[in-house]
Amino acid sequence: MVEGRNSANGLEEKEYTEAEFQELAKLYEKTMGSINEGEIVRGRVVHIGESYVAVDIGFKSEGAIPIAEFPNIKELKVGDEVEVFLESVENKDGQLILSRKRADFMRVWERVVKAFETGEVLRGRCVRRTKGGIVVDLLGIDAFLPGSQIDVRPVRDFDAFIGREMDFRVVKVNHPSENVVVSHKVLVEEELAGQRKTILDSLEKGQILEGHVKAITDFGVFVDLGGVDGLVHITDLSWGRISHPSEVVKLDQTVNVVVLDFDQEKKRISLGMKQLMPHPWENIELKYPVGTKVQGKVVSLTDYGAFVEIEKGIEGLIHISEMSWTQHVKHPSQMVSMGQIVNAVILSLDKEGKKISLGMKQLEPDPWSNLLEKYPVGSRHTGTVRNLTNFGVFVELEEGVDGLVHISDLSWTKKIRHPGEVVKKGDKIDVVILGIDVEQRRISLGHKQIQDNPWDVFENTYKVGTSVEGKIVRIIEKGVIVELPLGVDGFVPLSQLSQTPVKNISESFHVDDTLPLQVIEFDKENKKIVLSVLEYLRGKEQKIVDEYVNSHKLSPMTMKDIVTTTSFTESSLNETSNAQ
Repeated sequence: MVEGRNSANGLEEKEYTEAEFQELAKLYEKTMGSINEGEIVRGRVVHIGESYVAVDIGFKSEGAIPIAEFPNIKELKVGDEVEVFLESVENKDGQLILSRKRADFMRVWERVVKAFETGEVLRGRCVRRTKGGIVVDLLGIDAFLPGSQIDVRPVRDFDAFIGREMDFRVVKVNHPSENVVVSHKVLVEEELAGQRKTILDSLEKGQILEGHVKAITDFGVFVDLGGVDGLVHITDLSWGRISHPSEVVKLDQTVNVVVLDFDQEKKRISLGMKQLMPHPWENIELKYPVGTKVQGKVVSLTDYGAFVEIEKGIEGLIHISEMSWTQHVKHPSQMVSMGQIVNAVILSLDKEGKKISLGMKQLEPDPWSNLLEKYPVGSRHTGTVRNLTNFGVFVELEEGVDGLVHISDLSWTKKIRHPGEVVKKGDKIDVVILGIDVEQRRISLGHKQIQDNPWDVFENTYKVGTSVEGKIVRIIEKGVIVELPLGVDGFVPLSQLSQTPVKNISESFHVDDTLPLQVIEFDKENKKIVLSVLEYLRGKEQKIVDEYVNSHKLSPMTMKDIVTTTSFTESSLNETSNAQ
């Protein structure tokens, strides 16, 4: 039996039996077993101190909770029932550990987990930025909102959302770490799903819609039409030439677009922006009549000219032939460069073919219009050799004004194979104007015409049968070219050098050798003099013949051989044709 003492009369009395004691012990143990660590329990406030609140949860001791964990401490009073979280029945000091804050968190956590399971939408507030997203106050606990889950459109400024209240759906819950991930994007997508279907069902070609620039690429712009994206290709952004879409639009910009085409199955929508603006070629003939002076930017260079944009969507071509009155332009880069602002004149306009011809040289007076006055035919001038060709010499009379001296007009007396034998680039040369073709922009010049034609004199000096000495200046396959007195060249055919065939002309005859000659042909019109050694030796003494043969290592010849040789046959004459 369990005994107890009665304090009033000092007599010992038996309060309850052993069986009653065991029954009470079982009831106490049963009460203790219903309280488990890590659970929320209800307790009663028994004391409110300066720094703690004492709460009785029916355990052998009370728990002390920091007063900071009670946000409504001013309203709290002794005897109030509160929910607390039992963290530990007994710590190292034998004390009961309770938490009001943890109890509040667990209630919210249960709500969040339930919302995750049911898909319930919760209200939260964006409180601060963090790496990759935003921290959201969700019913009092911190949740993570990834940047990709803020909106269906890419978000570039997270700070703009700080302090904003929004609806969220819990998309991930990590129980061990008590982390929560939320999304606003899924709610927007659900809302847009209905709009998307409505838009696709009502889509028509030519329909004008409003949208927002969602993304910019090298080939075009993606526009959000309210849940449905459409593409404005770079060629449909502007009537003018652009190198990148960012020249026309910016991200998040509100734009009006027109539906050009769409694929219902693939949900591809082709949009246009330039189609909402008037076509620049409308009434172009009124805006840019022929002869109008315009200004534009060089947007392209080709081998044949430069394309100039005079306004968005309107380009004209300045052909290289229309860049300068006087210069020989081989490439437009000699006159203009990419991006340069240039002035020009409308030369022609093809509205149907959308082609405009422009000219730069027309801004200046045509120097060829008064060229005949400045350079009359027959007048003499001094120019500079600018270029040598196989057929002649280009001579600059003044800046941009060139004329051609044909190789045949370089000398009255010399047989010139290349102009480089007479002049070189940069030389000053006297010329005579032979002719001007204003339409073809060509000037014919002569150099030999500076002097009188000496062939009138040669006609008397070099009559057929005249004996003369000549110095070899050039050896060719069909004979030799000799220089005669008065500086004129003559030709001696191979057949007129020896009575017997010459095996190797270069071994027998050399440049600067002097030959005794006789004129056998004089052609004033073609400026040709043909000479012969054999005709000179005809009738001469054998001694003279032998001296000639020995000096040139020729086969022996006798006077009889020379006399019996045909003097100058038709075949010999033919041999001289084109030999010079």
